[in-house]
Amino acid sequence: MAEQEPATGCPGGKQRLPAFTWEVRANDRSYHRQFKKKFAFCLSKRKYSGNAIRTAKYNVLTFLPLNLYEQFHRMANVYFVFVILLQTFPEISTLPWYTLLFPLSCLLLIRGLRDLIDDIGRHRSDRSINSRPCEILAGSSFRWQKWRDICVGDIVRLRKDSVVPADLLLLCSSEPSSLCYVETADIDGETNLKFRQALLVTHQELGSEESMAAFDGQVTCEEPNSRLHSFTGTLRWQGRSHGLDSERILLRGCRVRNTALCYGLVLYAGLDSKIMRNSGKIKQKKTKLDHLMDRLVVVIFLLLLGTCLGLAVASGFWARTFQEKHSYLAALYEHTSPAQQAFLNFWGFTILLSIIIPMSMYITLEFIYLVNSCFINWDLEMYYGAKDIPAEARSTSLTDQLGQIEFIFSDKTGTLTQNIMSFKKCCINGTIYGPGTGHENKEPPGLGLSREHPGEQKLDVCDVTLLEAAQRDNDPVLREFLRLLALCHTVMVEDRGDQLVYQAASPDEEALVLAAKNLGYVFLARTQDTITIRELGRTRTYEVLAMLDFNSDRKRMSVLVRDPQGTIRLYTKGADSVILERLQRRGHNESLTERALDRFAEETLRTLCVASREVSEAEFHAWSQRHREAAVLLQDRAQELDRLYEEMEQNLQLLGATAIEDKLQDGVPETIQLLKLGNIKVWVLTGDKQETAMNIGYACRLLTDDMEILEEKEVSEILQAYWESNNNLSGSGDAPCSRRLSQQCPEAPCHKRAIIISGDFLDKMLQTGEVRKEKKGWPWRWLCCDGTETSQDQAGLVEKAFVDLASSCQAVICCRVTPKQKALMVQLVKKHKKAVTLAIGDGANDVNMIKTADIGVGISGLEGLQAVQCSDYALAQFSFLQRLLLVHGRWNYLRICKFLRCFFYKTFAGLLTQVWFAFHSGFTAQPLYEGWFLALYNIFYTAYPVLSVGLLEQQDVSAKKSLEFPELYMVGQQDELFNYRVFGVTLLHGVGTSLISFYITLWAFEDHVGTKAVGDYESFSVTVALSALLSVLMEIVLDTQYWTVLSFVMVTASLLLFCLFSFLTQSIDAFRIAPAIFRFPDASWNALTDPYVLLVVLLSLVVNTLPSLTAHAFRATLGRATTQQKIHLKAKRDPEPSVELRSHIPRGSFCRRSSYAFSHQEGYAGLITRGDSLRARATPGTAPAVSPLCPTGTPAPGRSCCGC
Repeated sequence: MAEQEPATGCPGGKQRLPAFTWEVRANDRSYHRQFKKKFAFCLSKRKYSGNAIRTAKYNVLTFLPLNLYEQFHRMANVYFVFVILLQTFPEISTLPWYTLLFPLSCLLLIRGLRDLIDDIGRHRSDRSINSRPCEILAGSSFRWQKWRDICVGDIVRLRKDSVVPADLLLLCSSEPSSLCYVETADIDGETNLKFRQALLVTHQELGSEESMAAFDGQVTCEEPNSRLHSFTGTLRWQGRSHGLDSERILLRGCRVRNTALCYGLVLYAGLDSKIMRNSGKIKQKKTKLDHLMDRLVVVIFLLLLGTCLGLAVASGFWARTFQEKHSYLAALYEHTSPAQQAFLNFWGFTILLSIIIPMSMYITLEFIYLVNSCFINWDLEMYYGAKDIPAEARSTSLTDQLGQIEFIFSDKTGTLTQNIMSFKKCCINGTIYGPGTGHENKEPPGLGLSREHPGEQKLDVCDVTLLEAAQRDNDPVLREFLRLLALCHTVMVEDRGDQLVYQAASPDEEALVLAAKNLGYVFLARTQDTITIRELGRTRTYEVLAMLDFNSDRKRMSVLVRDPQGTIRLYTKGADSVILERLQRRGHNESLTERALDRFAEETLRTLCVASREVSEAEFHAWSQRHREAAVLLQDRAQELDRLYEEMEQNLQLLGATAIEDKLQDGVPETIQLLKLGNIKVWVLTGDKQETAMNIGYACRLLTDDMEILEEKEVSEILQAYWESNNNLSGSGDAPCSRRLSQQCPEAPCHKRAIIISGDFLDKMLQTGEVRKEKKGWPWRWLCCDGTETSQDQAGLVEKAFVDLASSCQAVICCRVTPKQKALMVQLVKKHKKAVTLAIGDGANDVNMIKTADIGVGISGLEGLQAVQCSDYALAQFSFLQRLLLVHGRWNYLRICKFLRCFFYKTFAGLLTQVWFAFHSGFTAQPLYEGWFLALYNIFYTAYPVLSVGLLEQQDVSAKKSLEFPELYMVGQQDELFNYRVFGVTLLHGVGTSLISFYITLWAFEDHVGTKAVGDYESFSVTVALSALLSVLMEIVLDTQYWTVLSFVMVTASLLLFCLFSFLTQSIDAFRIAPAIFRFPDASWNALTDPYVLLVVLLSLVVNTLPSLTAHAFRATLGRATTQQKIHLKAKRDPEPSVELRSHIPRGSFCRRSSYAFSHQEGYAGLITRGDSLRARATPGTAPAVSPLCPTGTPAPGRSCCGC
């Protein structure tokens, strides 16, 4: 049934109904074109969107302004533009304006090209989707056109296996009763078939293309929204109104299955469709370090302004003192007062010191990000050979954030699982069959079933002993067990000539029917009142007397049949909690079966019990009469039928139990265990049912037996207790909610808790702050819908309380959630925990979540490539996530942090000498260094060593050790390697180095050292520059832990480039050509050929290096242990246990065992017994019934007369 949208009104008030203002007229495009709606200022656009989608961010006109707008959200870019503008004034300029404009242009161009390439990919994807072919009714016939040509009100024709192009009202189909079977894997991740059925009036009246062209019905429904599981509207046609719900709607993205033809009226097109409303917008993602860098740029700029202001004030005082002492130079200053001099010097110093925020750092970072992304692409450990899919870094600017993930939000179907159900084990009459029982070592010929179409798999039935026993056919209990599997189900069958294709309401049912087929009991066909199977080569037809279908309350299904000998038997399968209490007796075999169920549950298999009994003719006739009477009741029909079903399903004989494996992807349990040890919380957000998600939670070790499972009722009680103990939420201060929440249930520590909730619960609590309770009013019942600021603040506090409770638990599973709710959960954690989030999924229903998270990972799975196209990283398997985060993420974070430390250090150490020089140059803005040294210092002289750190500095531990000790990952989560404290230490270190380099040289030159009596400004500048440069290189050498040939080459290249460019820029010939540009002729040669100057440089180097050597020695002997030492100590003290799939603690809970029956939805029993889903069997001499809508007038090819 369709899920009803929760109320969005006030607690206790009336439900706010959606506005029914969306009117759609069939075959009337002109009607829809006349409506407009405002969207910005006085601009308007069409109310009814076309079907073309646009997921790209830019177009030809908007790329340049929008991209520049996004790039100038970075504070560094704004700062650089500000400095460039200052350089355009010759009165204060100390450097040419183009020296900063060129590198800034390069930086903007690199980032712009990267964004452009990404957006071109989106445009290609949009173009591919919008150009898909479809049949649209034009005039009186259907014509092939493109998806983008579809408009609201059009009628489209869909064929088998085609994708639904827009949200459609199903008008009719070629199936009986206008049924249409759809697969919704791209919407909710479920691969089992669902059926939709047209209204009876459209099924009967719209039987030809002419009637379709004449159809003029009008649909009035709710405005476009994101609610996937609900729809309300009415169809008015021929003077009558007909109610519409979600069972009549085909959503965009569904795939038509087992239906030759169907026809639909377009209700919502393009961006108005429900799946597109859930897809979210593309967001500009920035890493945590990016945000920190933006703040540090502001801090550095403020420090720079303070320094410049101080120097400018000092220059004013110095100018006044100088003019008083040297009055004979008054003519030189008659147009400039000391205040004016200070003002001009302030801006001169601002330009001179602007290179303290180096633009080259950002360009180098982009290159490091690119190469680190290539390392991910080239990693053979993340290459999936089975499908030839490598890992792909689709975004190149987020690699360091992979080392800071705190929360992972994962889809279930196709991400944790393989979308494959496998019949793994069974227990028959107390005997267990299957892997692990000692009989599976060999496989007889013919075992297994190869299924060729999507969704099928090779199914290996239990073991040799079971197959041989089935073929001997001398065990009546085994015979009844296999017969039950072939008879007791609602599976549809289609005969494709060379193979039978089964379609089931649940993949579990399909696996059971296939297992029976492999063991010799083949389900062949069904009609409204018969079912035909082949038992070990003999074809037998059973009369179906009644079908007692699954539902969430009964937790079982039964079928009442008459065999060819005339015996009536009841076959029942369901949850052990309901089957075992309905047995006629409980003997030794029943006890063995119960122990087998516990064993299966320990192995996280999906279990159910199967039982049967013989029914006498008299009992059946009496029961059948009452059943017919109950079936036509107008009141309490469901309750009366359930009572009759309960009466029939008594005194059963237990045949055995089955165990089905919902196959996980390889390595999922081990990966989740490692991530949990790395302090990464894994939340599963799925559109599947709660029991199915719980079973997968146990299978992948996200849930364990010693956890306290908090469901919606318990979560509500804890939050209410929290409210009652802190009833003044607004005055609760800054005390963490998580601590108070944990105190509500002191008997269970938070790390042994898990939360399992539904999307409906999330809607009620988080979207409106409303959770209803039957007996007590909710603590946030005061939340009204008046939109006041107070209510919004209180709703935010309720959200925070829930997020704190959820994050204090070790696992969270959200079931039956829509794509928009998945994104909402990610937003809540980002908002209230300020944590770095990662979302991983494989389908279109995961796109919004992937876009919202800080890191989006797409799985190249069975559900298409929608998730991959919107992701930042693409992987073939969930298990590759451990290497992506624990190895590449950690290494990248380590490299980037060390790179930033080294870059800031070298910048401060080499360039802050300008400040100290100002104290000895009359506080003028005269540069200490030659202009070429300033220009090349960050580009050539010191760039390569820090580049090698950013690219190669990784292995404090190996990749193997990173995976063995995931606790090392917590360094990134806690921002230990680069933060305000680390930046402050780096700043002080750089200041110290610059002070030593400058004042040792100044002290030496004041004493007029040197045989050549070197003491001029140029030689002084060269000496300070070389002292600072060598000190910086030595510091980088000492800080490098992982040496390669490339690291050595880059350090050597820096020194060689310094010598080369010094020779070129200080040659006599260059000075003669352009004396204004090359102002230091032979300065380095004159200074560095003097041994005393070399001794001064050596002295500066030694004094600068001693503190670092001392700190390294102190840390090694008395300080904190190194990473390797911590690993060694931990390995000796606490060896890591191996990760196992089996649970060593028996669950012993009926609820835990019966995950299969709990997860099963209501099947097709109603359709089968009514005959809606079955074609009439052709009688001799007559042609089979054919839908009048079939264009060729023949049955669909490959379909049997009794197939569906």
